[in-house]
Amino acid sequence: MADAAALVRANEERLRDEPNIWLATTRPDGRPHLVPIWACFVDGRFYVCTSSRSVKVRNALANPYACVALESGSKPLFVDGELRVLRRPFPEPVKTEFLRKFDWELDAEPEYDVVLEVIPTKWRGWS
Repeated sequence: MADAAALVRANEERLRDEPNIWLATTRPDGRPHLVPIWACFVDGRFYVCTSSRSVKVRNALANPYACVALESGSKPLFVDGELRVLRRPFPEPVKTEFLRKFDWELDAEPEYDVVLEVIPTKWRGWS
């Protein structure tokens, strides 16, 4: 296991370019909710865009903690973090990164009205 800074350095390209993460949240009744979802990594934090009606958002409002994993199971990288629900206007650097990475403007589709921010508290993986 390596420290957080070493894990980020060793995985910079993956954090920047891998399109999906696995996002695990906890339902109010304690059951897990795990989904693959597009994500961006900006200034040391993960961001996903979703609908305010989604299970992910309901979970975040009830229990503001999550676990994130990059897609590959052959080179694991896991992050525990705190969740924040961001509403419009979304941070400009996040909008810019979604446009670069997915050619998608966050403000273009009204149904995607929330960005979940995962603020890492613990990094685990191999560098």
